Amino acid sequence: MPVAIITGASKGLGRALAGALAERGWDLVLDARTAQPLREAAAALCAYGTRVRGLPGDVTDGAHRAALVAAARELGGVDLLVNNASALGAEPLVRLEALALEGLRRALEVNVVAALGLVQEALPLLRESPAGAVIGVSSDVAVEAYETWGGYGASKAALDHLSAVLGREEPGLRVWAVDPGDLDTDLYAAAVPDDDDPRPGPASVVPAFLRLLDARPDSGRHAARALLEVTR
Repeated sequence: MPVAIITGASKGLGRALAGALAERGWDLVLDARTAQPLREAAAALCAYGTRVRGLPGDVTDGAHRAALVAAARELGGVDLLVNNASALGAEPLVRLEALALEGLRRALEVNVVAALGLVQEALPLLRESPAGAVIGVSSDVAVEAYETWGGYGASKAALDHLSAVLGREEPGLRVWAVDPGDLDTDLYAAAVPDDDDPRPGPASVVPAFLRLLDARPDSGRHAARALLEVTR
């Protein structure tokens, strides 16, 4: 069975994607900072009959990243790595003039440095996979300028660039940066708590990620909504 590592997988998009992969028979290594929701997610996913390893921890911890890859190795390797864990830098978001530098460092550390660290740790196993792939969960704020989204957007722009370069350096892999669009997630609620406009749930864009895995287009950046239009 193929094996996926998904960070930030106890809820939101990570949890929804994990469920879709488990339904397809994938074995999973899941990460989240909070143990109890991760245990509950892993237990629910085991109902599909796949092997699920839930490892609570912080992706900025090198030992934790090594443990995630070791768990995947025990399951057979790494066929897919999804860097989904994210930090906003400030909750709620603030203008750049008020953004604490420590918050910016945290966003860069989680969204960029830790993501690359996990790629580096998993790369030998990804190269061994007949269909190795890396997905960096991006955002439209990586390419558009929106007030208060400067710190988070800078971190996602950096992740996009790392993904683009990795795709060039590792032609045997597929490396996709994917913008899922605005979703009803805890992350968005923490970013803009006063915005109560309805938004689609994370499960609504999961078919876009599955399309990438099925079609395996060249490495590059994709918007989930555009991928969904192709599937119709």
